[in-house]
Amino acid sequence: MKHTKGLVVAAPSSGSGKTTVALALMAAFARKGLITAPFKVGPDFIDPGYHVRITGRVSRNLDGWMLHEKCNREIFARGADGADVCVVEGVMGLYDGYDGASEAGSTAQIARWLGLPVLLVVDARSMARSFAALVKGFLEFDPECSFCGVVANNVGSRRHLEYLQQAVRDLPGCRLLGGIPRNAGVQIPSRHLGLYTAEDHVLTREMISDLADLADKHLDLDSLLHELTFVQPEPVRERSRPDARVRIGVARDRAFCFYYQDNLDLLEQNGLEPVFFSPLQDEALPRDIHGLYLGGGYPELHAAELAGNRFLLESIHRAGSLGMPIYAECGGFMYLCKSLVDIEDNVHGMAGIFPFTSRMQARRAGLGYRDIRLLGDTPLGCRGSVLRGHEFHYSRIDEQGQAVSVQQVYGATDKSGEQRSCPGWLRNNTLGSYVHLHFLSSPEAGRALARACLSFRDSGLHLKL
Repeated sequence: MKHTKGLVVAAPSSGSGKTTVALALMAAFARKGLITAPFKVGPDFIDPGYHVRITGRVSRNLDGWMLHEKCNREIFARGADGADVCVVEGVMGLYDGYDGASEAGSTAQIARWLGLPVLLVVDARSMARSFAALVKGFLEFDPECSFCGVVANNVGSRRHLEYLQQAVRDLPGCRLLGGIPRNAGVQIPSRHLGLYTAEDHVLTREMISDLADLADKHLDLDSLLHELTFVQPEPVRERSRPDARVRIGVARDRAFCFYYQDNLDLLEQNGLEPVFFSPLQDEALPRDIHGLYLGGGYPELHAAELAGNRFLLESIHRAGSLGMPIYAECGGFMYLCKSLVDIEDNVHGMAGIFPFTSRMQARRAGLGYRDIRLLGDTPLGCRGSVLRGHEFHYSRIDEQGQAVSVQQVYGATDKSGEQRSCPGWLRNNTLGSYVHLHFLSSPEAGRALARACLSFRDSGLHLKL
C-alpha cells in the first residue's frame, strides 16, 4: 500500500469552523494535484457528501461508539488506499465523547487510533491573549494527542491576527498556521439536520474554488504538508465475493442520499450488486432486482413529487406484498408509510407498506446513538442479533387506526444503556425504522440481507413484479 500523509481537523467545540477549514483543505490539496482521501468522525451523512463533491473520492465515516478500534482502522485503510493525503473532519469538540469522564467516542480517540496529528481550529472572535490560554489547554490536556498546527477562525483584521500570533509565539508546541477572516465569503446555509446536502448542489465549482482560495491565501499549506509525517495504514484485506450475483435496488437521489459507504461495500462483499434508482424520477423499479434498500434523506421536502410518482409507489408496495426483502431507515421508512404530513400539514400519499402516518414537526423527535437488539427474525438477522446505529429526525409516527398487523422487532437502548422507545417494524419481509444502522457493527447483517435476497431470487417471485 502507498504511504500517505494525514491529519484530523478538530476544534474546541461545534461551530468553531472545522467544517469550513476541512473543506478548504480538501479543495486546496485537490487543486494542487494531490489525491485527497476524506473521512468524517461520527454518524453524520451531510459532510461526507461535500467531501465527495470536492475530492471526487468516497468519504467514509469513522465512529468510536458504533465501531471498535480495529474496524475503524480497517475503514481508514480502505479509504486511504492510493491517496497522497487524508483529511479527517472531526465532530463536536476534540475531546467530547459519550460523557465527561473519558475520551470514548471522541475525535481525539479516533486520532489516537489512527496515529494522526490534529489541526486545531479555534474561533478567535473577540480574543487576543486569551487565545493562547485556550490553545495551551488543548495542547496539554492529553499527552497522547499530537498536534500539527493551529488555525485561528473569525479573525477580524490583520492587527487582530498579529495579536494572536504574539499571544502564542512562545507557547511550546504551538504552530499558528494562519487565520481565516471573519467575513470570508464562504458559507453553507443550514437545514434541520445541520447543513444542506451535496445533492442540493449548494457546492458549485465556484464555491469549491473559493474554498481552495481560502486555504491558499490564509493558511501556510506548504508548512503544514511538510510537518505531516507518512502513515502506513493496515493492509487492505481483499475479501472473496460469492459467485452468484444478486441485485438489490438502492434509492439514491435528492430525497434519499444518506448511506454509510461501508454498508454498501459490505453488501457487495456478500454478493449483492447495488442498482441505484431515483424515487423522484424513475417510474419503475430497476429490472431483475431481488431486494430494496431505502436510506434516509429529506422525503418531506420532496413529498409532493414523491407522492405524484404513483406507479413507482405501487410497484414498491407490490414488491413488499410479494415478500421481497426490503430494508428502510429514517426517510426511507417514512416513504414506506401510508402517508406523510409535511410541516405545513399537507398530506401526501406514500407507498403504504406500513399502515402509519409520518408527521413532520418543528421540534426534534429523536436524537442519539442506539444499541438495537432484534426481537424477531428480520432481513438483517435473526432474533437476538445486536447492531448499533444512530437516529436524528424531526418527524413522528402516528399509529392510530392501524388495521394491518405489524410486528415490532427492535429493543433499543442508548449509549448509557437506558431503554429507549425506538421501534423497528416488520411486515412480511419489510423492515423499517428511524435508526440508521451501521452494518459493520455486526457484519452478519450484510450476510443475512444477502441470503434473504438470494432466497427471494430463487423463489422466482421477482418475475411477478
